[in-house]
Amino acid sequence: MSTFLDFEKPVAELEGKIKELRHTADGGEVNISEELARLESKVDQVLKQIYGKLSPWQKMHVARHPNRPHFSDYMTELFEDFVELCGDRAFGDDTALVGGIARFRGRSVFVIGHEKGSGTEGRVRHNFGMAHPEGYRKAVRLMELANHYGLPLLTFIDTPGAYPGVEAEERGQSEAIARAIEASLRLDVPFVASIVGEGGSGGAVALATADAVLMLEHAIYSVISPEGCASILWRSAAKAQDAANALKMTAVDLLELGVIDRVVAEPLGAAHRQPDAAIRSLGDEIERALKKLTDEQGDSRRTRRREKFLAMGRPPAA
Repeated sequence: MSTFLDFEKPVAELEGKIKELRHTADGGEVNISEELARLESKVDQVLKQIYGKLSPWQKMHVARHPNRPHFSDYMTELFEDFVELCGDRAFGDDTALVGGIARFRGRSVFVIGHEKGSGTEGRVRHNFGMAHPEGYRKAVRLMELANHYGLPLLTFIDTPGAYPGVEAEERGQSEAIARAIEASLRLDVPFVASIVGEGGSGGAVALATADAVLMLEHAIYSVISPEGCASILWRSAAKAQDAANALKMTAVDLLELGVIDRVVAEPLGAAHRQPDAAIRSLGDEIERALKKLTDEQGDSRRTRRREKFLAMGRPPAA
């Protein structure tokens, strides 16, 4: 069943007419092909108008769309022979972060990603993609394995943020995230990160301290959610839209600021309308990034990665 966002109502009305027309003419002798073509062309036109001028607030809702591809969808479409590696060897396994070894277009790689889950049961099981400390410690374990075996690392970021509960803080949430960032900066192997939905706070940075950071066109990436920012600065959720505008969390803004390296275009109407096309497009960009990084020596790659992140926020040289 299709889920339409508020600003997609004109599209919903047109697609409702298309569905009604097909149902009315089903099995009849009336030729509806011309009218269907006209309505479908109108849908494309409206989608171009809507998605050509989305505000940051609207992009946030697109990034959170329930039909947007999740990590499990990317795994199914882009990878073969996936062997999941579970647990942090200290406390337990965290299903909000999934990872292991797989083959990506003929190449062995390690892959880690946030999994939000689908449906109520799946979302609860995966804690809505909000990882506990053991999730990030598992990620560190897999990063070190990737480095040991000389295999590229691919990560997929889609999380509102690391889990903020008391038990996560008791088990060292901030330290676990910091260790993941530290491990990322030590890697000698090629590291490509893809922000595919929400990239929230340190929970996202822990998997995004990469040589190449790709970001889907309608994804978001920010130090805090607009709602969280509004509650801190204005003590009012009503200001969340203002916070979204101020946070510079869209792909275009982040590319301009040098926080990400490439924006990956999404199909017309965003990834939730054509998930297979969106997944293939991202896969092509990951492949290109990997080929470029493979030609670089490990030491120089590691040094360049560190310098890239250290340079963020520095004022330009006089």
